[in-house]
Amino acid sequence: MENLPPEALHDVAAYFQALSEPTRLQLLNILREGERNVGDLAQLTGTTAANVSRHMSLLSKHGMVRRESRGTSVYYCIADTAIYDLCDLVCGSIARQMQRTAQTREAFTLPP
Repeated sequence: MENLPPEALHDVAAYFQALSEPTRLQLLNILREGERNVGDLAQLTGTTAANVSRHMSLLSKHGMVRRESRGTSVYYCIADTAIYDLCDLVCGSIARQMQRTAQTREAFTLPP
């Protein structure tokens, strides 16, 4: 991020903001298995097709997913697999933090 102009920093912040919603993270995780249509994504996330379309539109705007129309269906796939490197890095960091917190709590737990 060194020497990035303010406009680029704004774009970076918007990219991370797109990842800040749990449903969008769930959608990206589902797409690890391969492309899916909006109906499948809605069913797998327990939300509506309209809601999925809105989330996918934002992810597409940031170049994370690619959209393809086939007949009356819209299919999505990952456009940049580097998104998974980023998510795995963040998830790994959070898992380590949770583990440290659990170990700290365990250290202060008195035996019955």
